[in-house]
Amino acid sequence: MPDVVLHCLGCPSLSCLVCSSWQRMQNDKDLPDTLVKRLIRRRRVEIKYETEAKAEPNTSPSEATTQGNERCDGGVDGRRDEGEGGWEPPQWRQVLKNLQAMRAAQDAPVDSMGAEQCIEQGAEPKVYRFQVLISLMLSSQTKDQVTHAAMTKLRQHGLTPDSLLNTSDTTLGELIYPVGFWKKKVAYIKKTCEILKRDYEGDIPSTVKEMCQLPGVGPKMAHLCMDIAWGKLTGIGVDTHVHRISNRLGWTRHPTKTPEETRIALEAWMPKDLWSNTNLLMVGFGQQICLPVGPRCGECLNKAMCPYGKNASHGSSKKGSPRKTQKRKHPE
Repeated sequence: MPDVVLHCLGCPSLSCLVCSSWQRMQNDKDLPDTLVKRLIRRRRVEIKYETEAKAEPNTSPSEATTQGNERCDGGVDGRRDEGEGGWEPPQWRQVLKNLQAMRAAQDAPVDSMGAEQCIEQGAEPKVYRFQVLISLMLSSQTKDQVTHAAMTKLRQHGLTPDSLLNTSDTTLGELIYPVGFWKKKVAYIKKTCEILKRDYEGDIPSTVKEMCQLPGVGPKMAHLCMDIAWGKLTGIGVDTHVHRISNRLGWTRHPTKTPEETRIALEAWMPKDLWSNTNLLMVGFGQQICLPVGPRCGECLNKAMCPYGKNASHGSSKKGSPRKTQKRKHPE
């Protein structure tokens, strides 16, 4: 592993996840490429390899910076690839800056208990990737706190394809309960382990198409797994939070009905260097402010620019019954 100079941009706290993650990485020679790429995209860092050849004289500074590493610093000045449509949401750069400001503390449940926080530190690459996949499978329709607790029990039990295949369905169910649809996930996990052993030598697939062929794995999980496990940015991971918030903000050209429709709509205009951080940014925002029911629009910096937030009727989390509302409007 070459000597590396890491510079954290705008570190919001002394317990910056960039710094702590990098300290762990320095003693781990097996995971540099994947995790370095991840830090570059998700944690606003600049990184320079001292042993790499210098850029050619005719290479511009911007080209030299992006060679071998994508520019994914979470900024608001990224550009779409050539050939993409010209539509973009009004004032989206300012909206994004406000989202980043509201998420600067990184204190939402996803920041400390999300999929990336559930993995065994120091695990060998193949095990690391497998645990990322299992974490994402468990997280579907499940709170991060519950997923994190289940992953902790699984790691203590032994979280490899072999160990899970040698575990009874009853025991596996007890380990992951009460994640959402835990009975189905027991079957999905067992079948997935069989497929990985048979077709991938115990590793996980390295393409979105193959990932989606695993039982219980959809596009959201596949894109997130490619990003986290393989360090390959293939698309935006759109879950219910990203889907809801994108439509509320008007970040889709037309209203979308499914997360997959939302992913396609977002990728049509959003600069690619922002894709990786979109899930983490919006999930935490959805957990703390833009709630599914009773969103805290009064606390949101984007209220004046958000089509949903401009509607004053969203200010209360409780709705009265139609009968009581009618009585208040027309007292006897």
